[in-house]
Amino acid sequence: MNRYKVNFDEIQKAMEDVSRDTFDYFLDIETGEVMALSDEILGEIKSRLYDSDSDEIGDDIEYIEYDEEPEIPDWMEDELEMALEILLNENGRYIRIPERKPSRAYKTMADFIDTLEESVLREKLSGVLNGKGAFKRFKKVLIDYPKERKKWHGYNAKAVKNEIIEWMNTLDKKPAT
Repeated sequence: MNRYKVNFDEIQKAMEDVSRDTFDYFLDIETGEVMALSDEILGEIKSRLYDSDSDEIGDDIEYIEYDEEPEIPDWMEDELEMALEILLNENGRYIRIPERKPSRAYKTMADFIDTLEESVLREKLSGVLNGKGAFKRFKKVLIDYPKERKKWHGYNAKAVKNEIIEWMNTLDKKPAT
């Protein structure tokens, strides 16, 4: 089985971007690199490929011909090329990085609270876990506790690393840890 090095921090950032309102993220399973595609680029590709005469194109994308060459800003050309390669994914090289499940993030917060010795902080953090926006409120409480906030970041990073390893173990190629 092939192994490759991955940047767990980059994958964690991708997984924790659960809204995916600016970027979507893909893992290059040949290099371990995280590829971020902007929504602007994805929209540009979709409008050029899917909003055109797609009924006439069929499945063979190599034979698309434009009446006139579309103008593409210079800054967009490399990213468009990379995005096309990722979206077409002919050799299965790119895997979309999933968002972190809210239930896992919530469990990590609850488990972290159980590790705390200070009862006042435990009560404050337990009190913010209910309802929408719990993660934001949790982080807001920790602002006043820099030592515990640092512990939280380490605790959360370790939990996410385990989630990443679990996810990657479902892929054909395994990361080198």
